[in-house]
Amino acid sequence: MRLKFITSIVSILLIALTVGGCGNKLKSEKVESPSGYDFNNPKKFRMREGLLEISGIAFHNNNPNTVYAIEDEDGRVYHFHPGDSKVAYTHFSKQGDYEDVTIINDNVIVLKSSGTLYSFPIANINLEEQTNVKEFKKLLPKAEYEGLYADQADKKIYVLCKDCGDKKAGELDGGYILSAANPDSLVQSGTFSITMEKLTKKNGDEDKFKPSALAKNPITGDWFILSANNNMLLVTDKKFVAKGSYKLLTSRFLQPEGIAFDSKGNLYISNEGDELESGNILRFEYKPSTKK
Repeated sequence: MRLKFITSIVSILLIALTVGGCGNKLKSEKVESPSGYDFNNPKKFRMREGLLEISGIAFHNNNPNTVYAIEDEDGRVYHFHPGDSKVAYTHFSKQGDYEDVTIINDNVIVLKSSGTLYSFPIANINLEEQTNVKEFKKLLPKAEYEGLYADQADKKIYVLCKDCGDKKAGELDGGYILSAANPDSLVQSGTFSITMEKLTKKNGDEDKFKPSALAKNPITGDWFILSANNNMLLVTDKKFVAKGSYKLLTSRFLQPEGIAFDSKGNLYISNEGDELESGNILRFEYKPSTKK
């Protein structure tokens, strides 16, 4: 009995060491990165329990001192300094499926998966309950939406449908542009599509690309578009013509749902967590001289 017991213990230890070894190997696996970034060396900010399902992030005027974040279910916008042990939040609506957040004209804009948008003044961010919330319905066709980005310079908001258009035709439709020239209203002013003909095939599963977030690099003007569905990052030029695609390891990017840039071009990608891993934000420093 004693021999069998010792043998069992040894077997368990060997299995644990084997699994641990595989895990370390997976985490150390090198991946290709977009020009100017190194996806192999992020700085990680772990999220508090309330942001386990962090679904979108944004900065005000690309200032990284405060992260504004949304999570999937509760009608709350969180705000905190990266690395803070505590986060503050404000209620803006009842429970729902909220997917992304952005800021324009000093207003916080939240996207619901149905395409409904909510807006309230950023000056009121410290209120426990928002009392001046505007709701914008029927600005977008009926569909499921996850990507939201505001360009303060041209007073436009870009919204991406999660699963629209025919990718086999070389184009991904479902992009809508809203004019925010009037701070008190939003008006649909155009559409856009992503030209994917030049998308490299080396990462595979391009047909499974379903946008979950987008942001514009303030230094290069390139668009960075996430797809949590197949853990991929698509980089396009200013006109949404694909330049390259990058596979995101699930060991590092558990479920990439949010993306933002600061004024120096540093890239931030947020990931939802699960039972074993907390939600997080990964920061990648921008180094234009980095050779790929």
